Amino acid sequence: MLHVLLVTFPFFALVLAGYLAARRRLLPLEAIPGLNGFVLFFALPCMLYRFGSTTPIAQLLDARVAGLYLLCGLLVVAATIAFTLNPRIRWNDAAFGALVAAFPNSGFMGVPLIVALLGDLAAGTVILTMVVDMVVTSSLCIALSRLDGAGGSGRAAVFGAARKALRGVLTNPMPWAIGLGGVASAWAFRLPVPVEKTVWLLADAASPVALFTIGAVLARAQMTANHPMPTSDYLPVAVMKLVVHPLLVLGTGLVAIRLGLGLSTAALTVMVLTAALPSASNVSLLAERFGADNGRIARIILVTTAAAFLTFSGAVTLLT
Repeated sequence: MLHVLLVTFPFFALVLAGYLAARRRLLPLEAIPGLNGFVLFFALPCMLYRFGSTTPIAQLLDARVAGLYLLCGLLVVAATIAFTLNPRIRWNDAAFGALVAAFPNSGFMGVPLIVALLGDLAAGTVILTMVVDMVVTSSLCIALSRLDGAGGSGRAAVFGAARKALRGVLTNPMPWAIGLGGVASAWAFRLPVPVEKTVWLLADAASPVALFTIGAVLARAQMTANHPMPTSDYLPVAVMKLVVHPLLVLGTGLVAIRLGLGLSTAALTVMVLTAALPSASNVSLLAERFGADNGRIARIILVTTAAAFLTFSGAVTLLT
């Protein structure tokens, strides 16, 4: 356990540093979108391209991993909505609560952290789960969030939200970086040396800046969401993310292995650790954009990020 904590501590310490910097105004809140933009459009795509281009293409196209992870994600979404939907928490808030319960922070935190723990070969599985969450889970939850409408207008809102979600996927540089990395891996293509060094430098910056930005984003969300809220509105969703989701992936994966479906234990370990990550911080931005209760989403992300230092480290200790 101590060895695991020694590996995970710097990652969570960087999140804490970003949080404190924003809370104490050492980092102006107005600067956070700039940091976010640097990570999203420059550093993180370069990191994903590097891992994608150096990962065997078969690992990036493993349908067993994608299918099993998607099944578990859909079950988490359905269970979270069924548990939280009530006269006060309607479809919009319930759907984004379900998204934050099923979508781990695999991009900003998962890839560098799990690679640090398990080695470069783990990157392909994490990246594949991230594609599933970005393309399918996010689009589904955004569409479900529009079900508060009624009749034909409600259906039109659902289809409109689905189209908007797909446009968001197409304009997100991360899936493109993963796709280009996969093509480079399949063709054994390498960038010209000066270009490759530039991309690699940006990739090296992704992990520390992304983790610092997570903390700053969480601090900003907490500072701007002042309305009181009962713990029953967000704590069960945090438990769903940190406990139920990884246990569901583990149980489903063990059944798949027992049935001889060809899922490797190494891939299952990576999938479980990915599911055990805290909630993705970018869900807060999506919730704000679609008019959901961003204060609730921010609290879930904050609780899962703080608690994951122990829960994620415990999962690593049990599985490795």
